Amino acid sequence: MSELRNFNRMFSLEGKVALVTGGSRGLGLHTATAFLLAGAKTVIISARKNQGEQGIDQAVEKLNKLGVSGKAVGIAANVADTEDIEKLVKKVEELEGKLDILVCNAGATWGGPFEPTPDWSSKKVLDLNVRGVFNLARLFSPLLERAGTRQDPSRIIIVSSTAGTTVPHVGEHGTIMYSVSKAAAHHLSRQLAVELGPRNITTNTVAPGFFPSKLANGLIEFLGGQQELEDFNPRKRLGEPEDIAGVMVYLASPAGAYVNGEDIAVDGGVRFAAGRQSKL
Repeated sequence: MSELRNFNRMFSLEGKVALVTGGSRGLGLHTATAFLLAGAKTVIISARKNQGEQGIDQAVEKLNKLGVSGKAVGIAANVADTEDIEKLVKKVEELEGKLDILVCNAGATWGGPFEPTPDWSSKKVLDLNVRGVFNLARLFSPLLERAGTRQDPSRIIIVSSTAGTTVPHVGEHGTIMYSVSKAAAHHLSRQLAVELGPRNITTNTVAPGFFPSKLANGLIEFLGGQQELEDFNPRKRLGEPEDIAGVMVYLASPAGAYVNGEDIAVDGGVRFAAGRQSKL
């Protein structure tokens, strides 16, 4: 028989403080929900706006009705703006004094034909998906280092996309710079794994495929609709909230303490069906 230490707490986030950028909807909200259900003490969600259907306030209200011991807190911030990140760091330090888990989930996309691509769209995508993630890791590293130990490191989880390792969309609805930004996010994760690992901070990338959402639904329809994409997927379905929740809790919990610099695709294996998603 093997002696497994603290197996009953292997997937527990008890006492942890987490920040989820872009946490007011979609994959970010799924992640914040999972962290609270897994026992996190405080889950801070950030987005650009407090008000509105997709704003922070409505998400915090929902999260704080889960009936768990932890609490959700919302802080508005544009994480493509370095000054906003600096303010966010100060607010988190004032609120909790440390950070155990940083989930870089906020992202931007743009699609369209190749030659007319406006330069502002590339700047927007790269500023948020690459430079913003780098600055989040850089500026939060002191708080993460304060919380991490050799046995229980702090975690950075970068939410990327399977587009970072494939060529999913070209032609009229091409997403070249988006895909490039996600490939950069994948490699940034590897760089940070080596840079921050000795400081008791691990870094990993989660690369989702299609999860039905307000952001993805337009592209899903362009590619033939949800049923067609489900039929082509080896798992015969698209992503569900539990799919992203499971991998996020795994990477943030003691179960994932020795995983560093990895890319985990959450797409049912569809990325191996080469060429299907590219429609000219």
